[in-house]
Amino acid sequence: MQSMGTGDTAPRLILWLCLGFLILGVGFVQCGVTYDRKALLINGQRRILFSGSIHYPRSTPDMWEGLIQKAKDGGVDVIETYVFWNLHEPSPGKYDFDGRNDLVRFVKTIHKAGLYAHLRIGPYVCAEWNFGGFPVWLKYVPGISFRTDEVTD
Repeated sequence: MQSMGTGDTAPRLILWLCLGFLILGVGFVQCGVTYDRKALLINGQRRILFSGSIHYPRSTPDMWEGLIQKAKDGGVDVIETYVFWNLHEPSPGKYDFDGRNDLVRFVKTIHKAGLYAHLRIGPYVCAEWNFGGFPVWLKYVPGISFRTDEVTD
């Protein structure tokens, strides 16, 4: 029986996402991050970061800037979001990063607001999301099982 994390589909998607960020030139902030047993140190400054979730496909791209700004105005330093595998690979090898699925645009909008992004790259999405974020086509992969307590070596 093939367990959900052992195939090559999820790693392919993660690799594709990482390459997409590099190719599309998302401006990642370079900074020194360490920890001194009390707090994170970002560029030598002790920081306690406050995070808030905004799931990009649950709103339109035109709404993102306003939502992110409201979060920032409320004291948030980090915008957290899942990366929704079922949206980005609706069928095997077919990827969608347009419209509400434009993760690169979402991250750039976060960066433009001066905030950090925390991407929760699954594969499982625990956010009242259909099929836990797994693409439905996975059900038809022979021998696959989801969320079992089976221990494999």
